[in-house]
Amino acid sequence: AAPGVGKTFAMLQAAQAQLRQGVDLRVGVVETHGRAETEALLSGLPQQPLLRTEYRGVMLEEMDLDGLLAAKPKPKLVLVDELAHSNAPGSRHEKRWQDIQELLAAGINVFTTVNVQHLESLNDQVRGITGVQVRETLPDWVLQEADELLLIDLPSRELLERLRDGKVYVPEQARAAIDAF
Repeated sequence: AAPGVGKTFAMLQAAQAQLRQGVDLRVGVVETHGRAETEALLSGLPQQPLLRTEYRGVMLEEMDLDGLLAAKPKPKLVLVDELAHSNAPGSRHEKRWQDIQELLAAGINVFTTVNVQHLESLNDQVRGITGVQVRETLPDWVLQEADELLLIDLPSRELLERLRDGKVYVPEQARAAIDAF
């Protein structure tokens, strides 16, 4: 339900295990947020270069969906972090979950991550509890189509410790997040 509980870390650990078993995989997009431990888990994982797009003077990086679909041989598994992400304007799909639907339709398995507050059906409850309106959401059916779900979470105390230790955000962002939590 929160940044920093270890979703991406767990996904990368699972990918490393798949790689050791000989599964042909590719990193489509992984957001490490500068976390050294998370970046270390990318070591040895083949990565699809990201597409760079300029939008309103800002350089954005997005997953190269066409590159993944055209890869020879086609990977059996692609890692796609942050399922509810909104793609850059001009992308083929508005949302990353739509990119994943296209990968799945092409016979490519996907490991992904998502926070529960991004589910459309929970949006009003999350706003009521936290006072925060989550803008990036996905239809519940997307999650219901998954073959397997793995819950990754931490007790609040441990998450606050990770925030204080700088393991989630840089210090300024960490202070704001601690106050928000």
